[in-house]
Amino acid sequence: MATYAGERLIHDTDSHLMEPVDWLASYADSSVAAKLRDLSLLGGGDAATHELVEQCWARRDDPEETAKLAADVVGGPKGYFAYGSMDAGERVGALDQLGFASQLVFTTFAHTQFHARGDVDLAYGGASAHNRGIADFCSVDPRLLGVAFVPLEDPQRTVDCAREAIEVGCKAAWIPHGVPTSLSPTHPDFDPLWALLSEASVPVLMHLGPNGGNQLPKTYHNNGRVPGKDFVGGGENMRSKDFLNLYHDAENLLACMVLDGIFEKFPELRCGLIELGAGWVPNLLRSLDNSVKAFGRHEPELAKLTIAPSDYIRRQVRFTPWHFEDVGWLVSNSGPELFLFSSDWPHPEGGRDPIAEFQASFSAAGLSEGATAPFWAGNASFLLGV
Repeated sequence: MATYAGERLIHDTDSHLMEPVDWLASYADSSVAAKLRDLSLLGGGDAATHELVEQCWARRDDPEETAKLAADVVGGPKGYFAYGSMDAGERVGALDQLGFASQLVFTTFAHTQFHARGDVDLAYGGASAHNRGIADFCSVDPRLLGVAFVPLEDPQRTVDCAREAIEVGCKAAWIPHGVPTSLSPTHPDFDPLWALLSEASVPVLMHLGPNGGNQLPKTYHNNGRVPGKDFVGGGENMRSKDFLNLYHDAENLLACMVLDGIFEKFPELRCGLIELGAGWVPNLLRSLDNSVKAFGRHEPELAKLTIAPSDYIRRQVRFTPWHFEDVGWLVSNSGPELFLFSSDWPHPEGGRDPIAEFQASFSAAGLSEGATAPFWAGNASFLLGV
């Protein structure tokens, strides 16, 4: 069967489950289920309602409509309407058409039911349910790699949450990258988390979403001008100025992990920044090195670093460019080892044909198939151990 990937080996480092309304509650302990907030679909636009989600779930009982969607996964609708977006069995068929050798699977809206707002028991109880659920969804096919959500409110409970996620079959740990409420994730109390992930060969991931600041403060939009319509994706909505701001929190956390010696202390720890773009990465590499040049004689922690800060990034961190970014320039100027292919399927912001867009950028830069193979597969193999 001809596939979207064709003959090229591709690992997809970003895809999503579109959760049924009661999905998270079905995996939660009764005490947690009673406290879960309703599934929030605010990031899905005005048309996204619980009724629509239930209709899309019920579509599976319509053989004719299901067959029509199954016949063209690549060219068909996205979001909740997509074949394989909600049902694990359908997802296997969708992946067969896409042709990816593996696919990381994040949730879309589930964390709105338990994350943040001060209830630590709900945060960890909801995360536990989330992680059992995503592991179950992905258990139908070894190509599907479930991503656990691991809160950072309490270091010991964080380690327990990550350990349970690994035990139930999750293959990566997604942490919030927003401004910490108390302890930095680089505090020594979190060292057991980094040790656990390193020893288990499970990467830590940051991903666009409500766990980090992805919208510009609203006052910047109070500019006396007519606002444009939000770009509505599969869980995020933003305008142009929001887009310019969305990676800053993740960049800050990553820089702290480098400069506070997390990658020095845990050289086997692997990290991925997903759906946060990559155009900012070259400047980060230079800025990290310059920070040590400027402050290395005055800050004892910097003196403990045994290699250049940018080399920790090259050694242990990978990034997913947007499909419209000039990935050919990024690879040519920053190196082939840093960047990953991602589809964001079935979210629409992943683009209609990301393979073609990335390849066009590579061709314009004069890069050979050998030079771009790490982007399509090799870097993901390193990050995910596949």
